[in-house]
Amino acid sequence: MIYLDNSATTKPCPEAVEAMTKALTQTWGNPSALYGFGIDAARELRAARHTVAAAMGAEPDRVFFTSGGTEADNWAVFGTVKRLGKRGRHIVTTAVEHDAILNCMKDLEARGFEVTCLQPDSMGRISLDALKAALRKDTILVSVMMVNNEVGSVMPIAQMARLTHKLCPDAVFHTDAVQGFLKVPFAAKQLGADLISVSSHKVHGPKGCGALYISPRLKSFPPLLLGGGQEGGYRSGTEGTPAVFGFAAACAAVSATFREDTAREKALLENAVTRLSRLEGLVINGAHEAPHILSLAVPGVPTQNTINILQDHGICVSAGSACAKGHRSHVLQAMNLPPEIMDGSFRISLCRDNTAEELDCLIGVLQAEILPRVR
Repeated sequence: MIYLDNSATTKPCPEAVEAMTKALTQTWGNPSALYGFGIDAARELRAARHTVAAAMGAEPDRVFFTSGGTEADNWAVFGTVKRLGKRGRHIVTTAVEHDAILNCMKDLEARGFEVTCLQPDSMGRISLDALKAALRKDTILVSVMMVNNEVGSVMPIAQMARLTHKLCPDAVFHTDAVQGFLKVPFAAKQLGADLISVSSHKVHGPKGCGALYISPRLKSFPPLLLGGGQEGGYRSGTEGTPAVFGFAAACAAVSATFREDTAREKALLENAVTRLSRLEGLVINGAHEAPHILSLAVPGVPTQNTINILQDHGICVSAGSACAKGHRSHVLQAMNLPPEIMDGSFRISLCRDNTAEELDCLIGVLQAEILPRVR
């Protein structure tokens, strides 16, 4: 199998599998227990938090574990509304966010909040000028993703956060960094975002774990779940230590070779872009600024047909976001791409395990089996 759908999920690395196995068979105590076995688990949990925080460039006491990126996004949005909803009812986001954000916005609009969705350019980018024009005195939240999960555009998050705080000092700035974490360099302490969402299974960790960074600027933030007071009182419930420990192990493993891996991925991607741009009948969508995401289209060949043909050759690619099956991509629609391009689009996404030979196979099948179907 040639796996080119790493933006949907990544293969857990050996270090993560080993850490999870140990958590399930040896250090499986409840971290809240007051005897030695539980205290050992709590010590492991503290170490895991420090490891994930180091990978994020964050203060360990400001990183809180969640069940994944979707939960972290929901907590960021609804927590901010709970905190600031009496000061204003205006929110700014973008038309190219993940559904974990956009569906939160639909819920808030139904409750009477006003949501401004910034529109991208034809490459999937959001400009600082667009954000500046949208900010108002009653803006309480700005949520902009760091890396678009379909076309790989990278947003100027540091500048956007700085602009937001300058023009709306009381507003909260959130970024969904699920596709940016350990793919594009950033440090939470310097980025300027108040809230940052990340996910384990996008960085070779297990599914079912993520984290929300809450800046020290937010001295108080509404808890997500009420109960026994775990996660500093922000997210009650017994911690899912196998997933957390696997997440931390993956962060340590990926961080160790982060710069080398992303440089190699970027080189593979750019080489593929150079070769693919020469193929008649194939279109490259968007900015592909991130090192691992590339959106392609074969107008005239339906997306599902392309996916099926590639699958027959053992190659896994995606129609776009794995969370939005059977619909035209809202990202490509927001970019105002022609219908024939949207209906023939698919995404490849790399990780540190992919090779030049695998991309050779992809290009070969496109040339031999798919592009000849264009009429």
